[in-house]
Amino acid sequence: MASSLLTLLDDIATVLDDVALMTKVAARKSAGVLGDDLALNAQQVTGVQADRELPVVWAVAKGSARNKLILVPAALAISAWLPWLVTPLLMAGGLFLCYEGFEKVLHKVLHKAEDDAAKPGRTAALAGAEVDPVAFERDKIRGAVRTDLILSAEIIAITLGTVAGAAFATQVGVLVGISALMTVGVYGLVAGIVKLDDAGLYLSKRTSSAAQAIGRGILRVAPWLMKTLAIVGTAAMFLVGGGILTHGVHDVQTWIDDAATGLGALPEVGMVLGAMLPTVINAVVGIVAGGIVVGLVALVRRMRGKPALAH
Repeated sequence: MASSLLTLLDDIATVLDDVALMTKVAARKSAGVLGDDLALNAQQVTGVQADRELPVVWAVAKGSARNKLILVPAALAISAWLPWLVTPLLMAGGLFLCYEGFEKVLHKVLHKAEDDAAKPGRTAALAGAEVDPVAFERDKIRGAVRTDLILSAEIIAITLGTVAGAAFATQVGVLVGISALMTVGVYGLVAGIVKLDDAGLYLSKRTSSAAQAIGRGILRVAPWLMKTLAIVGTAAMFLVGGGILTHGVHDVQTWIDDAATGLGALPEVGMVLGAMLPTVINAVVGIVAGGIVVGLVALVRRMRGKPALAH
């Protein structure tokens, strides 16, 4: 009896070690999607009344948890009964990330003047009494939860690819762990980001000169932080999406590894070039793939009599 109990405890400890290790690996691989998730969700909350920002973030976080309650069992079912589907799903998710990134950049370039001209009108509409704040909030939450569903599916798919060959108990532990970590981490950070200006305003009104200086610094930095998150999130789409696509084709990944090893052998700058090459190739692949998919989508929309790009 004692030996059986010790064996059981040893098995549990082994599973927990595997879960912890694979969760770290999955978190690193999902970091790019996490950056975009942060940027998109922080933007989704903009326009909400200051005293309603945290309740809205909480509502979206609950929606995100519900999304993952659907996605995790679905991912486990695919792994158990349709394991061959994991790589195609990852590739499809990678293509979607590349498409989204390219479409965002294209929209920014082609419609920047229109968006800038429309900003005052949107601000006035949000401040107007004719806007129903409850309906506005509800629309914001629904949009954010829909966005979260797409990004959560990508995180789950990346995680599933990481643990595809592991034991079922390890797969469950890693998928549940990464889902909880991403949900708490993303929406905890979103809550902090949307309240940065309030924290800065509070500190700027304190009697301490140091607190006032910190508060003024936060107020200056907060708008730039949002812009930086948006840029980093878009870049991450190409890097993560391109990385998924190159990893999905064995010969391409082998060529990248060999090329990086060859560059790494060069004197002085070899280590830097070898480390940078996979990132550069993934970014280029992501941009090219995104452009191709955007072109195909535009062609299909034109054939159906719609504008090439959705506004």
